[in-house]
Amino acid sequence: MTERRQSHRLGSENGGTTNMAVAEGPLVAISGHRDDAPRTVRRRRGPLSPWSLRVVADLAAALVGLAVLPSVGWANVAYAAGVFVTLGMVGTYRRHLALSSLSELPRLLLGAGIPLLVIGGLSPFIDLPGTLFDQVAVTGAAVVVGRTSTYAVIRTARRAGQLRENALIVGAGAVGIELARLLDEHPEYGLVPVGFIDDVPSQPGLDLLGGMADLEKVIHEHDVRRVLVAFGPRGEQELVATLRSTGLHDVELHVVPRFFELGFSPGGPDVEHVWGIPLFQVRRAALRAGAWKVKRIADVVVSATLLVVLAPLLGVLALSVRLSSPGPILFRQRRIGQHGHEIEVLKFRTLRVNTDADVTWSVDDDPRQTGIGKWLRRLSLDELPQLWNVLRGDMSLVGPRPERPHFVSRFSAQVTHYADRHRLPVGLTGLAQIHGLRGDTSIEERARFDNYYIEHWSPWEDMKVMIATVGVILRDAVRQSTRSDKPAKLRTERRSRRRAGGDRPPSA
Repeated sequence: MTERRQSHRLGSENGGTTNMAVAEGPLVAISGHRDDAPRTVRRRRGPLSPWSLRVVADLAAALVGLAVLPSVGWANVAYAAGVFVTLGMVGTYRRHLALSSLSELPRLLLGAGIPLLVIGGLSPFIDLPGTLFDQVAVTGAAVVVGRTSTYAVIRTARRAGQLRENALIVGAGAVGIELARLLDEHPEYGLVPVGFIDDVPSQPGLDLLGGMADLEKVIHEHDVRRVLVAFGPRGEQELVATLRSTGLHDVELHVVPRFFELGFSPGGPDVEHVWGIPLFQVRRAALRAGAWKVKRIADVVVSATLLVVLAPLLGVLALSVRLSSPGPILFRQRRIGQHGHEIEVLKFRTLRVNTDADVTWSVDDDPRQTGIGKWLRRLSLDELPQLWNVLRGDMSLVGPRPERPHFVSRFSAQVTHYADRHRLPVGLTGLAQIHGLRGDTSIEERARFDNYYIEHWSPWEDMKVMIATVGVILRDAVRQSTRSDKPAKLRTERRSRRRAGGDRPPSA
């Protein structure tokens, strides 16, 4: 088996001391020049943006619903507050390109209906006022009227050049050129195309600002707020790593779906339409500062609580490690965290003291394991000290698992999009781990799960992973208590035969 094949099957365990920069892959830059000054719009923040009028209009609609009632009870006030909150939760405050209250009508009605269902669920226990249904009808109508008026104001402001954002088009092909023309002709969409980036421009004389390698520089120089991917000669796989970097900036990413002319385009609130050309807005929840503040608060609260609750167990495990063999209780290990920075990760020591942990891959039947270390690993209890890493901000409760610098350097060069998993803080557990991708398992599959988690992050996703992690630990504990321990030599020989035959090892 080649070294490349072997490295892809490795997992994570002890070691790490060297510095490294996470590789992103080579990209070719093509410089571009323009004859005239760039059409860049600098943002001016006023005390009250026309976008804020949506909030004002919804608040007014809720108050109108209360004002028409002959008497106001607690249920009426609760409904008015619920409408205001629910409209934000269902995504009606996003800054859309194509503004249409009719297209948004289902979500507006949903925002007016959900609070009624919640309050109505209390009817078996309390008496609800008969005016509640009148309030619902008036509030719903007022919300629709208010949103229609607000969008008219925003469209007028866009045409006057007061609410326009700079847009960069990726791909100088036919679709990209047509998209730029439409945005110029229809200022009501609120976008100013500042130019193109592409490694192979399809036509001479375009406003080419550079190649794909220049993406971040162009975003900063032209104060780009939206990146529109219209494709072009460059392959999709080559675009992924570069476009993922836009999530590190305050930039919205839109993609023109392939074969949209044949109807192959997604629907829903994430799809915009620019004069017949669909644009799918890529979710960036995991990379938004506001979202991560919520995640960080949850990390601090949960990790601090678990450190207190599990203190007796941690004490017992620490004593067991101390008595198992000479050496320290905790193993301090250098690993790669967010953006390629090194962090020191804590673990209960599971191996006898050695000097080759930085570059030696650890497997289930490692002869260096201590008696208690074998069980700590099988039940993932050796990772519990990393709750301290989470508390102090080195890690998160959920995220891609950290790896040693030696192996990160190898995997970044050999595994497609492996480096992209370092966009977020590393985690105590992750989506890959609850799917059995631990130990000696596929690195390609781990990277795929990690990047999927980053692109689809939500607070509920973290909750699911943590709940599933507890289930995996309990399942492993039951398995270990009911099966006989086969000799390590036989398991090692079976693994060697399986690798020689090219088969994947079973999930750990």
